[in-house]
Amino acid sequence: MSDLTKLTLDAALTGMANGEFSSVEITKAHIDAIKDAGKLNAFITDTHDLALEQAAASDARRAKGEAGLLEGAPLGVKDLFCTTGVRTTACSKILGDFTPTYESSVTANMKADGMVMLGKLNLDEFAMGSSNETSFYGPVINPWRKDADLVPGGSSGGSASAVAADLCLGATATDTGGSIRQPAAFTGTVGIKPTYGRCSRWGTVAFASSLDQAGPIAKTVKDSAILLQSMAGYDAKDSTSLNLPVPDWVSACGASIKGMKIGIPKEYTIDGMPKEIEDLWQQGMKWLEAAGAEIVHISLPHTKYALPAYYVVAPAEASSNLARYDGMRYGLRVEGENLNDTYERTRTEGFGDEVRRRIMIGTYVLSSGYYDAYYLRAQKVRTKIADDFKAAWEKCDAILTPTCPSGPFPVGHKFNDPVKMYLNDIFTVTANLAGLPGISVPAGLDANGLPLGLQIIGRALDEETVFKAASALEDAAGFSAKPLKWWG
Repeated sequence: MSDLTKLTLDAALTGMANGEFSSVEITKAHIDAIKDAGKLNAFITDTHDLALEQAAASDARRAKGEAGLLEGAPLGVKDLFCTTGVRTTACSKILGDFTPTYESSVTANMKADGMVMLGKLNLDEFAMGSSNETSFYGPVINPWRKDADLVPGGSSGGSASAVAADLCLGATATDTGGSIRQPAAFTGTVGIKPTYGRCSRWGTVAFASSLDQAGPIAKTVKDSAILLQSMAGYDAKDSTSLNLPVPDWVSACGASIKGMKIGIPKEYTIDGMPKEIEDLWQQGMKWLEAAGAEIVHISLPHTKYALPAYYVVAPAEASSNLARYDGMRYGLRVEGENLNDTYERTRTEGFGDEVRRRIMIGTYVLSSGYYDAYYLRAQKVRTKIADDFKAAWEKCDAILTPTCPSGPFPVGHKFNDPVKMYLNDIFTVTANLAGLPGISVPAGLDANGLPLGLQIIGRALDEETVFKAASALEDAAGFSAKPLKWWG
């Protein structure tokens, strides 16, 4: 039997359905791969015994003809999703060994569909970061390596690294400003952020509530559609959840894009962007044209204000969401001389530098005298950005852009320069601010042999078109490169 960890999710589900191997067998193969990949630091909590129990139960259900959408598939879960009886830390010291007594709606959906959970994946602390270097448990290492350790992107770096290294068939992730799509681009994987409200936020540790959205990181576009099909759905426990049926996104993969209009925003051509990314973008246009799409040039004039608006709105919401971590109910508690001193000591010791930085920024922009000048103005810019997209949809069905302004960079390279780090999100934050679906597809390699991604952005609630265009891009690019295994 060939290495079962090399299979796509779709192929693994087909193999189990045909009786070629069992869930227990493919789960054991992935557990062995995880044990051999400690250097990547992708998993921070292993649930191998639980996974084998789930796999055995899955095989029993399949034998009775009761297979769910993800039946028997060994997957990873970003440690931002609460999991009953399994430690959930958001990769922050302040949550300590917090073990939820409840399950996030997203992972509950996946477990109901037969997911086997291999463990919890590393991330930037409270999902705040673009390189997965802010985690209390140390940085995640990109399995793609060139002379030095590279970042896998963030905040979902553990998810992306694990999928790229074949440690799981797919993984849950979250995206607040690009935290699914950017790590996918850095690791040669596929990552989709659906329309805001498609996936419930209930039971997912909050960063910025009006921006956060769950989605998958997978090996292929079809795999990402299968995972999202399971993750999505209405949830009465989340007031922002959309009470709409989940379409058949899997069937959209591979469908014709003949006659589809693909928009190319002129504002995404930025000074200093490497020529190889510009060339790949041009190649992407040619691929989609060859598949039958029409390229139309559009303008998104407020794009240049997206990044500063995002870095006002997101920290403001974070400062409110993270106020609950005070040492009173769960997690870390550092005793002080009085109540206020206990709050201060607990939060000072419990939060890392980047989280403290964003809390301070957020508190400042919400404070008296600055609310109108910063937060209110950023919200007005957000509305303008959404209006730009509404105007664009009169001319096109989807938009093609680069995913990131660079390929993966060395660990520590940008860590001490927050502004340079924030610029990694320049092509992705607009979709979050406007609540739109966006997917990153691996499309080529840079001069150093490292992966580069292209992004498709679609109308709200039109993931079907996004999957069609992404599938056409994937077929044309024929990206099959894998990192050489240097770990283990």
